[in-house]
Amino acid sequence: MNYIKHLIILIIIFGSYSKSIAQFEKDTLRVLFVGNSYTSISNMPHLVSLISDSTKVKLITTKSTAGGATLSDHWNGEKELKTKDVICSGLFDIVVIQAHSLETIENKENFFKYSKLLCDLAKESGAKPYLYVTWSRQKYQHIQDKITKVYIEVAKVNECDLVLVGEAWKLARTIRPDILLYMSDGSHQNDLGAFLNACQFVGKFTGEVPANLNTSYRIKDAKGEEIMLFWEDALDVELCQKVASEFFINVK
Repeated sequence: MNYIKHLIILIIIFGSYSKSIAQFEKDTLRVLFVGNSYTSISNMPHLVSLISDSTKVKLITTKSTAGGATLSDHWNGEKELKTKDVICSGLFDIVVIQAHSLETIENKENFFKYSKLLCDLAKESGAKPYLYVTWSRQKYQHIQDKITKVYIEVAKVNECDLVLVGEAWKLARTIRPDILLYMSDGSHQNDLGAFLNACQFVGKFTGEVPANLNTSYRIKDAKGEEIMLFWEDALDVELCQKVASEFFINVK
């Protein structure tokens, strides 16, 4: 009789433990970022993971990037990229695909071709593909609508979702025209731009944008020493939160 009681108790405990594990897995998403410096500069994938600590879903991020990489570079293994192998590992729930900033304008045919190949590969591996809609360069902000339109066309063909980062930049400039999101080259994101981008991804993937974002974020290196990833003025952080929240509410 005691044996049966103990067995029942063990079954209950094991069942509760299994549910806890399942809940943990449910609330964790593994995200692979495929792209170039528009993804990697200012440690944007790390920021996505850190910001998600304040949401109900933990985003565990990895990247496969190389400076100046195009989607064909990722597909063909140029620039020492192993993107196809990483996707095929099947370790990811989400694969974010970011094309070269000029592909939608100067090489639309290749953009359509390789985005489809990468989206299909992501789906075959069990991941959901998202296209990362980038921003126009500082001197050519008027072409943002054209860039976004091409991404929307590709998303329809590939039956995948979009993260409209470039549109969020446009909204940020509308709210505060003096906001500086670019580096001095007028192309790449500065730290604040990367932070705004990260907020967009967190909102899209977790379903929420944290109300109280930190003004600084740190990680620990292999030796346990803290490394500062982000540190900005509170008003700038507040603006990023406002933009991400309003944009997320309007497009989700």
